[in-house]
Amino acid sequence: MNTQPLPSKLPSTEPTASVGPAAPTDLWATVDALWNWLDADAAHGGREGLLLRVLKLSEEVGEVAQAVIGATGQNPRKGVTHTWEDVQGELCDVAITALVALRTLTPEAERVFAGHLARVAGRSVGASGRTGGEDGADTD
Repeated sequence: MNTQPLPSKLPSTEPTASVGPAAPTDLWATVDALWNWLDADAAHGGREGLLLRVLKLSEEVGEVAQAVIGATGQNPRKGVTHTWEDVQGELCDVAITALVALRTLTPEAERVFAGHLARVAGRSVGASGRTGGEDGADTD
C-alpha cells in the first residue's frame, strides 16, 4: 500500500515562510471583505443565499477528507495524491468558510465568535485544570 505516514509530531508553532502576498493581519476585516465580495456577486440572496453559504462548508469539509485520503494513499487506484500541507490548506478553507458563513448570519460575527470561543475554552482548558470536554474532545 502506498501511504504517506501521519505526521510523527505536531507541526511547529513557528510561523512558516509566506508564499505570495503577505497574509492579512486583521482577521475580521478580511472576513468582512470576503463577505462583501461574495455578496456583491451572489447569484442568490436572502434565505437561499444564506443556506447555500452554510452548505459551502460541507463542500470544504469534503475537500479536507479528500486531501487526507490522498495524503495517506487510501485509494489504491490513485495512491498518494496529496500532502499534509494540502490538508492544512483545506482546513484553512474550512475555517475561512465557517467565519464568512457566520458573518453572513450576523454583522456581530466577531463578538459572537469571541463569546463562543471563551465559553468553549472555559469549559475545557479553563475548567478545573481539565484539558478537554467530558470525552476529551467536546468543542461544541
